[in-house]
Amino acid sequence: MSNIVVFGAGGTAGSRITAEAVDRGHRVTAAVRRPEATSYLPAGVRTVTGDVTSPRSVRDLAADADVFVVAIGGGERELWRDAARTLVDTLREVPDPPRVIHVGGGATLLTPKGTPYLDEPDFPEEYRDSAEGQAEALALYRSSPDGVTWTYVSPPPLEFHPGERTGHYRTGTDHPVTDAQGRSVLTYEDLAVAIVDEIENPQFRNARFTAAY
Repeated sequence: MSNIVVFGAGGTAGSRITAEAVDRGHRVTAAVRRPEATSYLPAGVRTVTGDVTSPRSVRDLAADADVFVVAIGGGERELWRDAARTLVDTLREVPDPPRVIHVGGGATLLTPKGTPYLDEPDFPEEYRDSAEGQAEALALYRSSPDGVTWTYVSPPPLEFHPGERTGHYRTGTDHPVTDAQGRSVLTYEDLAVAIVDEIENPQFRNARFTAAY
């Protein structure tokens, strides 16, 4: 059993990660900006006001945590970069800091040419700000000093949506995991499975991984 803090637990990804972790018997704290709006989270979840871009909030929540899951969304480009910077700078000063699992975007995964999907000429402009913010977050983790343990999780770059929990998936690192037809597909529910599996049985310390069917 781990003590898990989920930043952004009220969101599409965060709520599913929270539910999956609770179902497996972990102790979960939902760190959200508006605790009153998360009544739909599972029974037993401790809900607190938390901000992953606040050093004080990170420091306070780190005291009893084994793992921080960062599943925030809906902000400007700077949000993800600032979250990563705050975590790296703050946790390096915390004794026995929690591990960070950052739910990032798929746009930083690499095409068959070896370049990020973010750099493709037809990349949708409406997603560019968030994709560039997530790319900056990944770069910050990769250059972080010793003492901070992190894992960056990228879902498929295109076909990623709510759906069925199957409990099955395959993992990769910097390139999307594809099926025989070349598709990379995953549900939020099975991303949550992959993340809690990684919490229980770490395979990607200080690395990025992706998952798909």
